[in-house]
This record gives sequence, structure tokens and C-alpha cells, in this order.
Amino acid sequence: MSDLFWLTDSQMARLEPFFPKSHGKPRVDDRRVLSGIILINHNGLRRRDAAAAYGPHKTLYNRWKRWSDRGVFARMMAGLAAEHGEKKTVMIGAIDLKTHRTATSMGVKVRRIRKRSGGSFSRRTGVDA
Repeated sequence: MSDLFWLTDSQMARLEPFFPKSHGKPRVDDRRVLSGIILINHNGLRRRDAAAAYGPHKTLYNRWKRWSDRGVFARMMAGLAAEHGEKKTVMIGAIDLKTHRTATSMGVKVRRIRKRSGGSFSRRTGVDA
């Protein structure tokens, strides 16, 4: 059993409409390179640590850098999210959670302040004595 991650045919079919057109020289295997990029990002690996089956680490970096700069990955995520049909997504950033946990563990008073929009946020007001 292989520990390598590979995109399936159905996953590739959903992603292909977002790929930029190839100009001039044909690209190397999209499935191989994208699978490697996903594995690297998911596991927090260095590109050099990716398995040789994904191709040269320089190819993984070049594709990731070029497509990131051109907004290809952002369009992929937006397109896949639009297909899902969610009307509204609510996200809580990890920074907000970490700040709150750190503040409460240090004995910092956290006061809730209502914004006009109805939401709330925390503001540190001082350290307990």
C-alpha cells in the first residue's frame, strides 16, 4: 500500500476547468504535480521532502508559484465553493481563538463590545491583579 496522495479522476475533472491554457511547451502531468502540491501544503512539508513520484521539487515549486501569482488556486477554491451551493460561510480565524485563549490563561480581562452590525469582538482591558 502506498502512502502517496493522488487526486482521483473525478477530482481532476472538477479542477481542470480552472487550469490556465498551456502556451507553447506542454505542461508535465497535472495530476502528479497538483497531488504533490496538495500533499506538501496539507502536511507542511518542504518541497524537497516530497516523494520522487511527484516529480522534481523545482517543478512543484515553479507550478505552485506561477499558479499562485496568477490566482489559479484562488479561482479553484472559489469555483469549488460556488459549486457546493453554500449561500453564507462563517469563519473564525485561528488568530482570534489563540488570542482569546492566551488572554484568558494569563488572567487578562476580556470585555465583549457590541458592534453596530450585531457582531461582537473582544478587547483586552488589563491584567487581573
